[in-house]
Amino acid sequence: MRSPTLPRSLIQAVRKGAPKHLRLSDDQPCTTIASYNVHKCVGTDGRFDPARVAAVVQELDADVIALQEADIRVGSTRGLIDLAALERATDLSPVHTLELSQTHGWRGNIILARNRVVESVKRIKLPGLEPRGALIVDLELKGVPLRFIAAHLGLLRRSRSQQAVALVEATHSVIRPTILLGDLNEWRVKTRSSLLELLPHFGPINAVLPSFPSRFPLLALDRILARPPELISSIEVHQSRLARVASDHLPIKARLNLDKIRQLQRQVQPDFA
Repeated sequence: MRSPTLPRSLIQAVRKGAPKHLRLSDDQPCTTIASYNVHKCVGTDGRFDPARVAAVVQELDADVIALQEADIRVGSTRGLIDLAALERATDLSPVHTLELSQTHGWRGNIILARNRVVESVKRIKLPGLEPRGALIVDLELKGVPLRFIAAHLGLLRRSRSQQAVALVEATHSVIRPTILLGDLNEWRVKTRSSLLELLPHFGPINAVLPSFPSRFPLLALDRILARPPELISSIEVHQSRLARVASDHLPIKARLNLDKIRQLQRQVQPDFA
């Protein structure tokens, strides 16, 4: 059976009322992570306003956040957000050394974190017609070793499928718990979804929370997935008044079950790394 067409899926989403929050397990000692496509700091009102985007990041109160479209990538590449001011307000700072003073991220991706010890940062190019990339970061957060992958996948379904495979291949040999987050640009959730390439490694694939467009969210383009999936205890879309205008995407955030991660550590030590 063919998956629904986009118009039919949109109609179904409007009729049913899309969820804003999914609780996947009971609350445990957790930490909050988030993902936000900031749309080059241009809001739905057409205004370029980096301070407004920074205010939304502050609202999220996350320990780790992945931003997409944080740089201007055409012509002279440069970062758009005042990272020093953001760090003063939130204690969030880039997990990688900014090699060029003009730019913030890698292909528009940047990961900010607080209260962490960064162990390694790797930048990878993703296949496809467009210039896309991902950041892979190993860090220790609140005493727990984690791997974060921040990505912004392409507009073409074939490219997204190739990019999903590349992300799995880049991390398949790593035992450490891994979180994939970013704008994955995939609205399909059934048989034609390019995100099926992430199975069985990452989940929950079926945790679909529309985040785009921000004024009337219908499509779940922004995702947070984990390996193993039970690390995520809840996922929600951040729908503050400011977030609905600061970018054409709404941020999404999730809570990670740190106790579950510590249990996994004890099961596989001393090889867990």
